Amino acid sequence: MNDRLSLSPDAARQLATTTKTTPQMRGITPRYLLRALPWVDVESGVYRVNRRRTFILGDDRISTFRNDDAHHVVPEDLREIPFLREAGEELLRELADAFTEVSFDAGQLLLQEGEAADKLWILVQGRAEKRTTGRYGEDALLGILGDGEFFDLDAWACGSPAAHRVKALTPGTALCADRSHLARLAGCDEALRAALAAYTTGERTVPGAEVPVDLSAGHVGEPDLPGTFVDYEDTPREYHMTLAQTVLRVHSRVADLYNEPIDQTRAQAGLTIQALRERQERSMLHHPEYGLFSNVAPGQRLQTRTGAPTPDDMDELLSKVWKQPSYFLAHPRAIAAFGRECTRRGVPPVIENRFGSPLLTWRGVPLLPSDKVRMSGPNGAATTEILLMRVGEAEQGVVGLRPAKVADEVEPGLSMRNMGMDQKGITQYLMTAYFNAAVLVEDALAVLQNVEVSKYHDYS
Repeated sequence: MNDRLSLSPDAARQLATTTKTTPQMRGITPRYLLRALPWVDVESGVYRVNRRRTFILGDDRISTFRNDDAHHVVPEDLREIPFLREAGEELLRELADAFTEVSFDAGQLLLQEGEAADKLWILVQGRAEKRTTGRYGEDALLGILGDGEFFDLDAWACGSPAAHRVKALTPGTALCADRSHLARLAGCDEALRAALAAYTTGERTVPGAEVPVDLSAGHVGEPDLPGTFVDYEDTPREYHMTLAQTVLRVHSRVADLYNEPIDQTRAQAGLTIQALRERQERSMLHHPEYGLFSNVAPGQRLQTRTGAPTPDDMDELLSKVWKQPSYFLAHPRAIAAFGRECTRRGVPPVIENRFGSPLLTWRGVPLLPSDKVRMSGPNGAATTEILLMRVGEAEQGVVGLRPAKVADEVEPGLSMRNMGMDQKGITQYLMTAYFNAAVLVEDALAVLQNVEVSKYHDYS
């Protein structure tokens, strides 16, 4: 017997219209990089960056590898040393074999100022600081050394006293080569001997520096004025459109019968476009050829002083991109770690609304969060990097690249092309996002490396 006096809610819902959302997707992020970059519409599919001629530039790192429970130098990477750039492979292999592995502890003095530097050190793992005595006797920090960096090249090449001292900040491992090995190889190889002599006696140029323009200023009388011209790079870098691509499949039965109130094809395409844009941003950050992290010049890389990202570290980063810095880009955990260090020092960052969201800023420069910035190492003790960039063509910064027009375009630089229907009634759409990113001048990018995000402070 039914004692109900009215229609039950369960039964009533059979006649009701359900209010539905569009399909949701957790993987959608704000993609601040794509929003922050000025975009250049490329007509020809190729974007050429013409620059003044510069001196040869490497990545200023010597790579190592582990084999048979020991670390070894990658011989080809010894070409990062200026007088070894033209050396033969056999000579490089012989010099690489001369390196021996040493371990060091935190606080250990690796190189003493004023002493003869009879070894070239390559840091395999660990962090060290380079210091010197200033003009008035004060202690001056010259920089922080990290994995792959080497010292002291000048003293090792010339046999002169070291101009600075190096002390380990963390335990670590290094590879060392005695100067006697270099001298022996130079004695047997005339080309190396000449290159070494040119390096030790000639005028040294800074890698990546532009070839100077001869000018005269403040002259008196009628001196002969210097003649000059501005030389260009012989082979300027060209950026070709790269892509993220997939094939979207929608069955005709679904598109015909289940298309109201939400268009199924449009919903499927919308989520696919979001996924393509997410992949696009990740590629623009980390692609080994054109990714921004892969295109930071050697002199634009910094190491954290203590591991956690401090205000001092961020100020050093700003000193590298001091001409109109636009944005920091960092993993959300790195931004949180920076916030903790600011709180510790009593200098909380200013909050500003950018792109419709409240964002931390430092010295007026916003910190854009991105979960696509890589974290390395174990979850509990991961490290990451913080990127600083200047953007815009007029500012000689970083720009995004996309084709001016593509067929079947649904968004700028993104096409959705109908490939037809197969015998199973499935319509296929080729979804393609074309893009790239260009760094116009090296000092438009800088990176803070080995940023630790797991340091917390006890205020109790």
